[in-house]
Amino acid sequence: MIEQLRTTLQPQQNWYALYTCPRHEKRVAELIERRRFSCFLPLYRSVRQWKDRRKELELALFPGYVFVQIALEERVRILEVPGAVRLVSFSGKPVALSATEVETLRYRLARAARAEPHSYLRAGCRVRVRRGVLEGLEGIMIRKKEQYRVVFSIDLIMRSVAVEVDQADLEPA
Repeated sequence: MIEQLRTTLQPQQNWYALYTCPRHEKRVAELIERRRFSCFLPLYRSVRQWKDRRKELELALFPGYVFVQIALEERVRILEVPGAVRLVSFSGKPVALSATEVETLRYRLARAARAEPHSYLRAGCRVRVRRGVLEGLEGIMIRKKEQYRVVFSIDLIMRSVAVEVDQADLEPA
């Protein structure tokens, strides 16, 4: 009985997209975790070539954004983090992301072979992945250098990610 009362008194926590200063995503995520909040910062590896060396970097998959799980009443503590700008909002009210969308993204991107940022797409040949770690996800198919990729978009932040897939694992959506 006391547990039920305690859970009803706790504010509901939702996932929100937090807009950050450019190239501050990793630092903001680190500071949010130090404050004991859940956050999600998907990263990808990129090789950069300079005149004298090559270096592999870990970059934010959605530049300028960190996903945070908070009760809306706690947003001030998040916005106090250096480098945090604002929560993505419409009409002045922060908009929560679908918990299943974030958890699916979190789980599947961790297991995807190669994911990288892509320009935001809304139109194209819609497909569904029918096998593998991305099974069930829908997106837009593109072809790049004899390889097939599916572009998945998060409409709230108007960002997309491209993931390499085998053509045999795709079906029309």
